[in-house]
Amino acid sequence: MSTPTGEKLPGAATRRAPHTTRMVTWSGVGCLRLEAVRVLLGERGLRATGSMVSCQQEDIEAYSAAYTLTTDETGVVQRLTVRTTRAAGEQAVTVTRSEEGIWLVDHGHGAVRTNFGGALDVDLQFSPLFNALPVRRLNLHRLATKHELAMVFVSLPSLEVNRVAQTYRTISLGDPAVVSLSSDSYESELTVDSDGLVLEYPGLARRS
Repeated sequence: MSTPTGEKLPGAATRRAPHTTRMVTWSGVGCLRLEAVRVLLGERGLRATGSMVSCQQEDIEAYSAAYTLTTDETGVVQRLTVRTTRAAGEQAVTVTRSEEGIWLVDHGHGAVRTNFGGALDVDLQFSPLFNALPVRRLNLHRLATKHELAMVFVSLPSLEVNRVAQTYRTISLGDPAVVSLSSDSYESELTVDSDGLVLEYPGLARRS
């Protein structure tokens, strides 16, 4: 299997793996927040339909969010749609990546084009599901490696979209595996299962 640039990824499967469907849930750590997602998994790619609900926390108001996510077979994001509901009303954003690497961000008032520094992944704030994207795409739960990544970051509940830099690094292999996630402001060690889905994100969420 190859990257969008045609480069062979280490550990890539020579045969297409069968797809499996899972229902996964997480509960927040230190706050009342729940996430449930139905996810169709391929070897690296996935399709997901999920929802989140969060009570008010300090400087973050109460909200609910629903999302749909699609990647290609290599795990590169193709499209994300997020809809939120909060006291002020409802809003939505759609983030789409073309095969040429151009991202379109549409809050319902016309799409804005950017390349987000060549980003291939999206991170939805507070959602452990989205940490699986770089883990699975880069096989971090199966091969010890390190990658510095540009990431399209969608904030909740505001739905602001920005580029951030994140580093993913394999800490230990096995079932479960441990993968480090770091940025300028924090670092955490994620425990992931054999599919690359998060079991525990310290301080954020734990699989229910």
